[in-house]
Order: sequence, then C-alpha cells, then structure tokens
Amino acid sequence: MKIVVLAGGTSTERAISIISGTGICKALRQKGHQAILADVFCGVENVDWENPFPEEYDVDAASAYMSGFDDKIETMKKERRSFFGENILKLCEMADIVFLGLHGSNGEDGRLQATFDLMGIRYTGTGYLSSAMAMDKGITKQMFMMNHVPTPRGVSMVKSQMTTDLKALGMEFPVVVKTCCGGSSVGVYIVNDQKEYEQALKDAYSYEDEVVIEEYIKGREFSVAVVDGKAYPVIEIAPIQGFYDYKNKYQAGSTIETCPAELSPELTEKMQHYAEAGAKALFMEGYCRLDFMMKENGDMYCLEANTLPGMTPTSLIPQEARVLGIDYPTLCEKLIEVSLRKYQ
Repeated sequence: MKIVVLAGGTSTERAISIISGTGICKALRQKGHQAILADVFCGVENVDWENPFPEEYDVDAASAYMSGFDDKIETMKKERRSFFGENILKLCEMADIVFLGLHGSNGEDGRLQATFDLMGIRYTGTGYLSSAMAMDKGITKQMFMMNHVPTPRGVSMVKSQMTTDLKALGMEFPVVVKTCCGGSSVGVYIVNDQKEYEQALKDAYSYEDEVVIEEYIKGREFSVAVVDGKAYPVIEIAPIQGFYDYKNKYQAGSTIETCPAELSPELTEKMQHYAEAGAKALFMEGYCRLDFMMKENGDMYCLEANTLPGMTPTSLIPQEARVLGIDYPTLCEKLIEVSLRKYQ
C-alpha cells in the first residue's frame, strides 16, 4: 500500500508525535508498504511527483527534517493561515491511506478528520465526531455518565466564569485540575490545598480557556486499548515518582508497566468491559485507549479516552499487543486494517 504517515503538527505533543510517526513508518516499510513520513504542518519540499512513494526511502532523514522545524513552529503559526503544510494534502489524496501519528490538538480533535472526510482521504483511527468528543474531557465525562461508565465526579469551568471557591463547585480537596482538551497529561495538576488550587488554575488556563476539575481518585493506574470494539489485555502503570505525567509517559525507566496487570480475573473482565463500554459511548471506530484509576476496594473509574494513542517504543498499546503475540510492525498493519472497515 501507498501510505502517508502524518506526524509533527503544532500541539504540545509534537516531539512525541515525530517519534511515533518515525516508528510507524519504519514498521510499515518493514512490512513491504511504500510508506513515507510527513509533517502535517511543515510540509514536504521537492516531491518527485512521478514517484512520490519510492521503494527506497530514508525514514531517519525525513524525521530529522521534521525535527528541524521545532524551534520555528510558533513563528510559523503566526505567519500562516492554513494548517496544512506544502504538498501535504496532494500527497494524502494520492495515498491508499493516511496513518495518523499525530497527538493532541489539530490532529486528534476531529478537525483534520473532518477535512479528510470531505476530501475523500482515508485515514486511521476514529472519525471526526468521536475524535472531537474524546478530545474534550468535559464532554467525555458527560458521555461516560450517560452510558453508565464510572468516571470521577467533576465539572468544567471556562476562564470567564472561573471561581477559586471549590465549595461553590460542590468539590473538596484533593482535586485534579486539568486542561479540557490537552493530551499526554500536559496541564494536569493534583492539588491538595487552596494555594495549590489557585496556582493550578493559573497554569492550566495558560494552555487553554477551559479546565476540568474532578475528584482525586487515589489508587492504581491502568490503561486498556480497545481495537475493533474488543479490549486488549489490561496494563498497569506505576510511576516511580509522582503520577503518569508527560515525563513519566515518555522517559524510559520512569514507570513500571505490568502487562497483563496483576488483577483478579473478575476485576480484569470488569475493566475490559468498561473500556469497551467507554469506547462505545464515544462512538469510537478502529482503535483507541482508555485510562483508569482503581481504588483499593476495587472501585474503578474511567478517566478519558485517547483516539490516537502513542506509538513510541515505550507506549502502552504496543506492550498490550505483544502479550497477544502481535509484534509492533504487525500491530501497525492491524490498525490500518481495522480503520479501513469504516470505509466498507
């Protein structure tokens, strides 16, 4: 297949996206596909239009080219009107499918998916509506509650209606303050008192104009991939320090990850059931990953859904797939296969 692996972009997760995209592109080429790596925002120069998907291709060179734009992104955003970089849409139209290695806003929030739908471009992952809902943690929480998927109690609060009075929101410490549409735990704060709460609001609002405040669930952290409607093995995430934030997600050795998680068969089945129910509540197609907290007494809470989960060497879905005997290149192919079903 002729495949464009789209990565990079403009979100706070740009660097991780490039790592994901590089790995995906190499894996697909290993499987014999004519895959190329492209930065959705920075574009591709000097395309050989007679042979845009060559048999021989230097993935590392393409990755290094993308990373070379990292320091220029903010300037480029101010100078540009279009999100799509040079030659990107034309290349995507020529591909059999686009593998979305993007993370965060302008990649995972549904707008790119809607554009591709209108242009007839096939892509991996779920559609624009479920992408948009899952990106908004406030809407996600509402959809979970409506569909009886247990989730921490919480509220959304826009900056113009901000209150520092937690009791007025019906909440009490400790709470979690997080950006409504952030990803990779960027802009997530666990707060224990008024001073920390006010600082967390200030920091969270520096990313965007809406935040979610929810009860803090003390316990063990888990994640479950759902591929083609079926839950993969549960993985437990135990950060050596703090919680599963950006650093602990992507710095090797920062967490102890156990898959399959050491849970009773009953608790495993229950969490997998809620993962499948959570994906269904958000109308997910193809694949996604849902994150959970579980108290000592076995009560579990679904925190959020990730529509384009990380695909780096330390990411969770590849670890879960490995337990099922699915290696990384085969997983990348499988995610294409299940994504194509929405076009049948």
